[in-house]
Amino acid sequence: MMTWLLLGLGLVLLVAGADTLVKGAARLAGAFGIPSLVIGLTVVAFGTSAPELAVSVKAAYAGQAELAIANVVGSNIFNVLFILGVSAVIVPLVISKQLIRQDVPIMVAASFLCVWMVQDGQLSRFEAAVLFAGLISYTVFLFRQGKQQGADGGDDEVEALLKEPHPMWQNVLFVVGGLALLVLGARLLVDSAVALATAWGVNEAVIGLTIVAAGTSLPEVVTSIVATIRGERDIAVGNVVGSNIFNILCVLGLSGLVSPVPLLAGAQMAALDIPVMLAVALLCVPFFFAGAILNRIEGALFLAAYVAYTWYLVALTLKLDYLPQLQDYIVYGLIPVIGVYVVLSLLNDFRQRRKQVAS
Repeated sequence: MMTWLLLGLGLVLLVAGADTLVKGAARLAGAFGIPSLVIGLTVVAFGTSAPELAVSVKAAYAGQAELAIANVVGSNIFNVLFILGVSAVIVPLVISKQLIRQDVPIMVAASFLCVWMVQDGQLSRFEAAVLFAGLISYTVFLFRQGKQQGADGGDDEVEALLKEPHPMWQNVLFVVGGLALLVLGARLLVDSAVALATAWGVNEAVIGLTIVAAGTSLPEVVTSIVATIRGERDIAVGNVVGSNIFNILCVLGLSGLVSPVPLLAGAQMAALDIPVMLAVALLCVPFFFAGAILNRIEGALFLAAYVAYTWYLVALTLKLDYLPQLQDYIVYGLIPVIGVYVVLSLLNDFRQRRKQVAS
């Protein structure tokens, strides 16, 4: 019970630390004359992934090299299947053209790169440096694109945050306090996850793919669902896609750079979990492209896929008797259903576009 309480406390501290750090850093940047657009593209946009960064860096530095990758892979799967699934079930999500043409392909490319790099079972420091260089290039690209958009590219939420009067010392205190909460929360969460894995006799990666991944994605859950309820349905999708890109390029990159040994991807993770992460990213392409809307049926399919993946992961870890039947259900049931739905959706979208051109 104490382990679960410490794990819960760690999650609370991570979420509170990320929020506090973002507010303090954004106001400090504004005080130094940095435009709200740049703040929105860097500090705020990446702030929701601060828990994943803190946990993976702590795990890597402490020698739990497999937990560092598992956290990122599990978070990316959770973000798409669970967060977008729940959000789309609440209200169908609008997919912007920029997401379809730019951000989703970048997410897929980053996922492909991750799969290619860890096919030997590890992520070396050089490969981590390549990922982190990709983050810098991506951020510079977003900044230049935002400047070209001009005033229309501004972030209303950031501007509202900067208008709140706060003295400099308070902003510095927010940054320092936010970092301290993140460090403490990450330590509690990683230590609790390792303790649970030891008590249950399972691999640390399994805890990282499930409990830790879902917990560190809480800021994305809150941001996306609140944006959906408010009617900002494109923000809900953009938040998830941007977070997934950041997780691969920054969280994995920085974790690999600080780790004293290469980050590990065990046989199961390399053969199952990382390919699932790539498959989930690829699934976004037809679902987002068809009609530029993620409807309730597609949201339900996302949720069903997440439940099936998590259930299979638990059954595989615990070696449950019905594992072969569950695998047959997924391979011969759920996956074909999703495949048929994708084909029908694309055909229907093609017919609609032909009608529009004809008219």
